[in-house]
Amino acid sequence: MTFSTAAGRFRIFALAEAISWAGLLLGMFFKYVVVQNEIGVKIFGPIHGVVFLGFVLVTLMAKEPLKWDGRTLALGLFSSIPPFGTVIFERWASRTGRLDETATAPAPEQP
Repeated sequence: MTFSTAAGRFRIFALAEAISWAGLLLGMFFKYVVVQNEIGVKIFGPIHGVVFLGFVLVTLMAKEPLKWDGRTLALGLFSSIPPFGTVIFERWASRTGRLDETATAPAPEQP
């Protein structure tokens, strides 16, 4: 995974968004169930917010280079709402070739 390609940026943010969701859910568990202390939510809430916005931006920016249609873009954006949905979408997009950079590269010119 690398930041130099649209697919790489998308994969990194999809994973980061899922991890930040896990941290936020864990913080809420401790806040409401275990110790009634909101430090976990205070830490992971802003982190998740920033990563969520980054994921939305990276997803919008991936539409053109990856040649996504409107349906794929909408699914990608929607995947950020349920916990861990970004990882599910990323795996589906990889499996169906929607994150394949070589398929989106222009064909070499023939002499």
